[in-house]
Amino acid sequence: MTQPHPAPRPAKKRQPRGLPILHEDQDILVVAKPAGLLTIGTDREKERTAHYLLNDYVRKGDTKSRHRVYVVHRLDKDTSGLLLFAKSEQAKQFLQEHWQETNKHYLAVVHGRLTPREGTITSYLTENAAQKVYSTLDPAKGKLSHTEYKVLQEGKGLSLVDIHLLTGRKHQIRVHFAEKGHPVAGDRKYGNGPLVCKRLALHACSLSFIHPHSGKEMSFELGMPEEFARLLGK
Repeated sequence: MTQPHPAPRPAKKRQPRGLPILHEDQDILVVAKPAGLLTIGTDREKERTAHYLLNDYVRKGDTKSRHRVYVVHRLDKDTSGLLLFAKSEQAKQFLQEHWQETNKHYLAVVHGRLTPREGTITSYLTENAAQKVYSTLDPAKGKLSHTEYKVLQEGKGLSLVDIHLLTGRKHQIRVHFAEKGHPVAGDRKYGNGPLVCKRLALHACSLSFIHPHSGKEMSFELGMPEEFARLLGK
């Protein structure tokens, strides 16, 4: 009597290299972006981006495929964490129209001890010709920006902070903490203290939003990067 052959295992779906997919359905993709990867292309770098890698992924390597992904929001190159993409123009439009209701939390390791230990930093942010963002007292020149924070831990002259981003301006978290005298560890652009780590210690750890098709609330969370625990001596 011949032995039945085991059923063939389904081929593992090809994943974009170095860009873990946390959730995928017909409307959206949620990924864990590593520090050092651009969200979208620049004049200098077109291919080493989350957008390019995911386009290649949904096209399954077929350059003629009409499948593509749409950018909903961005993370700075040196920031790690949760990044949401849409799979259609309609889904992108819905998510961007409801972006103010999207709940976004970050973890950051900043220099020094904050007083008070929790609060909201508010200022009008604008950008100069050198693409450096800063606060201005002139409401006509800047965009009103709010950063809510709470200190979670302290150690080695650094603080681990939970940040609730109430507005999403370019470099908002980095500028608000640098101007408060507590730059994010590893920030080469806005920091002025010693570089205690190679990467920027900023991580998008939590994202809650309304799904563009089902209308249900979707929530995703990522743990704290190991480097942050090392920085704090934990």
